[in-house]
Amino acid sequence: MATTRLNSEERITPLASGADFCRIFMEDMKGLYLLALILTADPAKAERCFVSGLDDCAAENQVFKEWARSWARRTIIRNAVRLVAPQPVSANEVPVPPVSNRIQPAGGETRSILQAEISVLFELGSFERFAFVMSVLEGYSDQDCALLLGSTRIAVIAARVRASQQIARDTEGHGAQLADARSKAGRLRDNNSLVEMTLPDRLAAPA
Repeated sequence: MATTRLNSEERITPLASGADFCRIFMEDMKGLYLLALILTADPAKAERCFVSGLDDCAAENQVFKEWARSWARRTIIRNAVRLVAPQPVSANEVPVPPVSNRIQPAGGETRSILQAEISVLFELGSFERFAFVMSVLEGYSDQDCALLLGSTRIAVIAARVRASQQIARDTEGHGAQLADARSKAGRLRDNNSLVEMTLPDRLAAPA
């Protein structure tokens, strides 16, 4: 039976159990792995991020059940930050992602992942990619992004601007799509993510 906690309105609010998180990771496997992949830009790291995220969530017993899905996504982000350790660049530096952060077009599965929108994100520097995905696609505030990244709000804002500029240059005709994605941010329900709403459906999931 799920643990419960008394909230300020004197109602019993159930806490998520390990079984609840296991069910969420099974039901949302594609979306959670996709989030890990976009952040890490590395299938091996994305798989590690997914597995460690499940382990962390299954051991968690202080999260309200109604927040469990958003907490699962946050745990994926925290693990991706730990694995990649993205660092902000100074204003006069050109962010170039290291070779290990790129996915090389090799097998059929990799080619299916390299849809236009995703490949553009992979070309961003790691800090720019994290700032853009977390703030624009996942809807985190600049302050929350800064806390998770161990950085400052100014660095996050600057990185998001650089990412948006590079994406605009690289996608050209996709400007309307990105604007539409941002307009949907306030209308999301049930902890859905703009990642799934803005990126192609035909994506590889972990085996």
